[in-house]
Amino acid sequence: MSLNPRLVKESFSVIEPVAEQATAYFYGRLFAENPHLRGMFPPALDVQRDRLFSALTRIVWSLDSPDSMAGFLGQLGRDHRKYGVVADHYAAVGKALLATVRRFAAEVWSPEIEEAWVAAYAAAAKMMIDSAEADAGVSPAWWLAEVVGHELRHQDIAVITLRPAQRLPYTSGQYVTVQTARWPRVWRTFSIANAPRQDNTISLHVRSVPGGWVSTTLARHTRVGDTVMLGPPMGTMTPREQSVRDVLCVAGGTGLAPLKAIVESIIASGRRPAIHLLHGARTAGELYDLPDLIRMESAFPWLRVVSVVSDQPSYDGMRGHLPEVTRRLRSWTEHDVYVCGPSPMVNETVRCLQRDGVPLSRIHRDVVRAER
Repeated sequence: MSLNPRLVKESFSVIEPVAEQATAYFYGRLFAENPHLRGMFPPALDVQRDRLFSALTRIVWSLDSPDSMAGFLGQLGRDHRKYGVVADHYAAVGKALLATVRRFAAEVWSPEIEEAWVAAYAAAAKMMIDSAEADAGVSPAWWLAEVVGHELRHQDIAVITLRPAQRLPYTSGQYVTVQTARWPRVWRTFSIANAPRQDNTISLHVRSVPGGWVSTTLARHTRVGDTVMLGPPMGTMTPREQSVRDVLCVAGGTGLAPLKAIVESIIASGRRPAIHLLHGARTAGELYDLPDLIRMESAFPWLRVVSVVSDQPSYDGMRGHLPEVTRRLRSWTEHDVYVCGPSPMVNETVRCLQRDGVPLSRIHRDVVRAER
């Protein structure tokens, strides 16, 4: 049975407009047929549903890009170990998934489309299972980490330093999932805000969001000495080590975290490209990491930090929204570009850069998730 990306994509495009109903049906079907699996999931499934469809979308649209799909599925398979997922669980998920796409793509469904989905899921599941099994011999499913630093930099933003009990191997720009003792089985993603350190500590920039279970716990109710759990590092927005181009980093809010790590890694590599780091916030008070950025700028003459405020007319520095300010400063067509922040800001910045001639292949992006 061979892969047919075209048939999978065409049928999936019918499901995309009804994603919310489809994911709700999928979980209902999965738990009705496999009630023992419910305990592996968090009490509330709203974030889980969003993540499922986001992952499914990425897999479907990368079916004809084997290297990209393999990298993503490898990370996903390793990450699933922290939930206690084993190879047998993939059959149950595949059965529920096939029933879901058959129901919600009924208007175009055919035996050929069913065969394409079966082949695609079998290939994806094998990649995840193989990755998890290979990882089991060399890495834990999750890491315990002690909170060794906690700074409330703004009423809603904390910088938290963690020391994992075992070495946590990662690449600058990646993120980890975090679980707190207060909310068992609830994992939320946060970018690592530093390049790898000798002392094995990592820093997270956490914004407490309204109704945020994990983010509020970390920002407001976590103290030095507490312990959290970390999933394996994930993400592909990492430095292009062989590149000789200058670098632009555009960070909105706590989207600064992975970009700061990338800048640190470039500095540590001995390369000397010109680096422009734009950090945007609504108010000056939300430029929570400015003293440290100024220290980095002073120590590395090739780095220029530009702080941008959008919603405070009295601010006497650069004002405006990041996409517009980025265009206003200069042309970036010869740069490697990294963008991270809220989804609307990231999408608009990427569109602006493309319109100005920056190839999409040189724009590396990630989105700050409003974690609950």
